[in-house]
Amino acid sequence: MATLCRPAIAVPEHIITMEQTLDLARETHHGHPQRDLVLRLIRNTGVRTRHLVRPIDETLRHPGFELRNQVYEAEAKSRVPDVVRQALAHAGTEPDEIDLIVYVSCTGFMMPSLTAWLINTMGFRPGTRQLPIAQLGCAAGGAAINRAHDFCRAYPGSNVLIVSCEFCSLCYQPTDIGVGSLLSNGLFGDAISAAVVRGEGGTGMSLERNGSHLVPDTEDWISYAVRDTGFHFLLDKRVPGTMEMLAPVLKDIVDLHGWTVPAMDFFIIHAGGPRILDDLCHYLDLPMEMFRYSRATLTERGNIASSVVFDALARLFDDGGAAPSAHGMIAGFGPGITAEVAVGSWTHHDPAAGPDRELAELELTTGVALSG
Repeated sequence: MATLCRPAIAVPEHIITMEQTLDLARETHHGHPQRDLVLRLIRNTGVRTRHLVRPIDETLRHPGFELRNQVYEAEAKSRVPDVVRQALAHAGTEPDEIDLIVYVSCTGFMMPSLTAWLINTMGFRPGTRQLPIAQLGCAAGGAAINRAHDFCRAYPGSNVLIVSCEFCSLCYQPTDIGVGSLLSNGLFGDAISAAVVRGEGGTGMSLERNGSHLVPDTEDWISYAVRDTGFHFLLDKRVPGTMEMLAPVLKDIVDLHGWTVPAMDFFIIHAGGPRILDDLCHYLDLPMEMFRYSRATLTERGNIASSVVFDALARLFDDGGAAPSAHGMIAGFGPGITAEVAVGSWTHHDPAAGPDRELAELELTTGVALSG
């Protein structure tokens, strides 16, 4: 069983509060005909604080796409290594034990990917495989977990490092004054996360099944327009209602695994906004408490794109983790409209327990008798 271990999270030092965001929106767009609507939508996000990779006055200036992307590369190289080292330590692994690095980011561009730089500078083997994911947006966190799971199933005993680096503030476009764009200016934050999926051993979520789903004919609901000034985020007003279409998909994946949604013990869900969590409570008939970790991420850090699921999972670890064999789900949503979903059981690996104890725990997790 591949195990998703404790994530490491880092957020930049520059903080903007909701009140500061509202004041900036009032000042910058004082003549906007829908300014009051935008202010109300920003308040309704429930995002109290966000972290930015650059001070707010610098963030609001657009020096051009080339300079913006230079900032992205410099900040990624400066900030990612510490997070990677912490994630490796959480998993009890070393760089030369990693067989694949999955790097996810939709807020800057590098070729070769940051994976090549990490391999050259951090002690990973030259034979380490690389998988950059750049165009799945917020769904990429879930996709990275699922591709790591697939890799560990194809190559038993392998270890995968996942790195998510999202500097959403570098995509700020001062000339975009549509309601969706202005709302996103008050919703998205910056963060870096990393986690190891161990092919053997490890404490965390034992990954047992994954699946993907694309909602037909929704390609233009969440998208980037690539222009001279860089990435322009486009958000359709129909996006908040997508959980009505995706909740049955989540239920089907759980049912296929022989479980039921009401019997699940924890949910780590991408919190693109509060309505996603509210609607899932409604359509899956779950109490609000089941999404407390995702909601805390949204409140304290905003929508941090592909890093949301890792930040929420880290909060579960901070809370003591789940009970042995507890059933859980991780789900990321993003452009497409795409859902990336994984289900599995909580497992605890104690290196000092010995093979008999580990075998007993595996039997408890899988429900399959493995001993003689």
